[in-house]
Amino acid sequence: MTKSMPGAAGDLAEEHPDVWKAYAALGKATAECGPLKDREKRLVKLALAIGAGSEGAVHSHTRRARSEGIEAEAIMQVAMLAIGPLGLPRAVAAKTWIEDIKD
Repeated sequence: MTKSMPGAAGDLAEEHPDVWKAYAALGKATAECGPLKDREKRLVKLALAIGAGSEGAVHSHTRRARSEGIEAEAIMQVAMLAIGPLGLPRAVAAKTWIEDIKD
C-alpha cells in the first residue's frame, strides 16, 4: 500500500500506519455517504484540490483520474471551470499542474 504512494504521504503512511489506517477509513466513509458515482467523486476531488491551491493534490487527483480512465478533456474541463469562481490565475495554475502529469 505505502510503497506505491509518492512523497510525504507515503512516508507518513509508513511511519504512522495507525494514523494512515484511520485516515483511509475516513476517506472510505465519506466517499460512500451520497449518490455520486466514482467518476463524479474523482472530478469533485480534483476541483476541490484546485480550489485549495494544492499543487500536490491536483497532481495526485489527476494521476488517479487518468488511472481510472477519465479522459484528459474532462480533467482539463475542471480547470477551465475554475475560471469563474476562482479566477484566471488559479485556473491557469491548475492547467499547468494537470499538464505536469503525463500518461
